[in-house]
Amino acid sequence: MIAANNPDLVSWINVSEDSDFPIQNIPFGVGFLVQDEPFVATRIGDKVINLAALNDKGYFKELGFHSSDFNSSSLNALMKYGKLPLRNLRNRISSLFAEGNMELQGHDEDCMEVLYSADRVQLLLPVTIGDYTDFYSSKEHATNVGTMFRDPANALLPNWLWLPVGYHGRSSSIITSEVPVVRPKGQTKVEGENPKFEASARIDFELEMGFYTFDGKPLGERISTAEAEDFIFGLSLFNDWSARDIQQWEYVPLGPFLAKNFASSISPWIITLDALQPFAVDTPVQEPEVLSYLKFEGKKSYDINLEVFIQPKDGAEDRVCLSNFKYMYWNMAQQLAHHTVNGCNIRCGDLMGSGTISGPTPDSYGSMLELAWKGTKPLTLSDGSQRRFIQDYDTVIMKGHCTNGNVRIGFGEVRTQLLPAID
Repeated sequence: MIAANNPDLVSWINVSEDSDFPIQNIPFGVGFLVQDEPFVATRIGDKVINLAALNDKGYFKELGFHSSDFNSSSLNALMKYGKLPLRNLRNRISSLFAEGNMELQGHDEDCMEVLYSADRVQLLLPVTIGDYTDFYSSKEHATNVGTMFRDPANALLPNWLWLPVGYHGRSSSIITSEVPVVRPKGQTKVEGENPKFEASARIDFELEMGFYTFDGKPLGERISTAEAEDFIFGLSLFNDWSARDIQQWEYVPLGPFLAKNFASSISPWIITLDALQPFAVDTPVQEPEVLSYLKFEGKKSYDINLEVFIQPKDGAEDRVCLSNFKYMYWNMAQQLAHHTVNGCNIRCGDLMGSGTISGPTPDSYGSMLELAWKGTKPLTLSDGSQRRFIQDYDTVIMKGHCTNGNVRIGFGEVRTQLLPAID
């Protein structure tokens, strides 16, 4: 067992039972206080912990890190060390804040300099993202979309059951929680008419998880499914915003472009793959049998409960989706193995989107396209208003957590408001 994962650990920081951030979590992010420089951080309960200050005070002196690794506006420098050094760091943080450890506890001056109330800290995009790949790995989602737009009897395209489909996305427009999104404009087309340039009328969310990578192997070498998790740092919640009307017109023959690259929203805390180990589960049965490089052993999927809420302007949050990451047909190890099987190199800070996470029941569909079934079955919110797609000033909120009866590991939330198109 990884030391920081011990379910018996209790922190001397107060943590409520429903907190996403018990001592067994130890996520990583980047934050700052008003008029101060950014710093690498973690969180326990309602306290954000300044890891730069802890390092400068000598609490990590045996771990081999540098001050600049923590006094930074991104996690990239820290991630360059790879999986084992960051496991050691997470274990050290866990030990420092465990009940009974008096190294820091009781040192009021040090505590004041490293512990902040979460509401005082503004969180930044945690990683300077290099390349971004988005997958299409939910069988339920792909089947639903294929049923809507093609022959229901042949909903899945011929390649879908043989490989994790993906496309290269745009990293420059990936934003963190609380940053609003402007309704995009582009070309749309109604059958029988010429295309029009106009604001998209069908803005959608896509419930996804995103995982960040460490440095991979040199160009020309591939990563196997057995090795893949050694190259994955951790996961965040991911909202892959989509303009469905723009997408429908542009996606043939090369796939999504303007319909996807206007914005994607990600939660600010990265939950390490180490912290998620206790929640590993079996991947759904894959038929036909996958090719040799996609075969794997062990539990490579993760039991992560996911929720999506829509909040109208000045209104209440309404939950519209309850899903789970474990439903994904293609797991992260397979996605990374496929991504590199041709020798493509991955780099520290690359981001991989899981693809929309839909489950087997209508309330578990991970997009408005499915929930309202292409707009034909609008959702009614608690204020009586209806939604076929996301309206101006709506806020979309995604939350996620794991629990096994002993420990709850949460992701916080990603919260994004949609603003009207710019004239």
